[in-house]
Amino acid sequence: MADGVQVLLRRNRPGSKTKDFCRWPDEPFEEMDSTLAVQQFIQQTIRRDPANLEAILKMPEAQDEGVWKYEHLRQFCMELNGLAVRLQSECKPETCTQMTATEQWIFLCAAHKTPKECPAIDYTRHTLDGAACLLNSNKYFPSRVSIKESSVAKLGSVCRRVYRIFSHAYFHHRAIFDSFEKETHLCKRFTYFVTKYSIISKEILILPKLDDETPITQPVGESEA
Repeated sequence: MADGVQVLLRRNRPGSKTKDFCRWPDEPFEEMDSTLAVQQFIQQTIRRDPANLEAILKMPEAQDEGVWKYEHLRQFCMELNGLAVRLQSECKPETCTQMTATEQWIFLCAAHKTPKECPAIDYTRHTLDGAACLLNSNKYFPSRVSIKESSVAKLGSVCRRVYRIFSHAYFHHRAIFDSFEKETHLCKRFTYFVTKYSIISKEILILPKLDDETPITQPVGESEA
């Protein structure tokens, strides 16, 4: 309460139950005055309806597109940690010895001095750790309100590696993928995102369209990191 006006604190208080997290009213984007406004707006729209991809990816007017792409990729990586946790129960180094998608593609891990094969769960961890390091780098992303085009260009390589996590989960741990996707619509949103902004080529998108299950065929091959 300040001068008779009630101030709404958009903050999860200590001891809050999971069902009560972020249960505050929506705030118009133009009224968000924080440097984290874009992140807050994206998360707010996801909470409203995670299946409404059009609304989630609709960029506010006058918003910097580079920042918009950057913040969405940060959000994807944060949510993907939830899939990584679920995969740990089934995706073991001794069973998934390589990062594969179908039996046709083997992906090399860029976390090493020289890219090499990794167990799928290690590739997943390395990819998300590497993405976090890049996206939190003061060298490339010192600001959350303005980003240089040269830094935005680095998002493509992160997106390609992140997509491989979805691919492996879909083709090799389908029950876990389906359960996670039903709750989050994350893979569908990610695919829509990279297609909408032409961040990675359509040839890389080897998953079927998740609404009709029509597979996209790909040649046998090995991919560099």
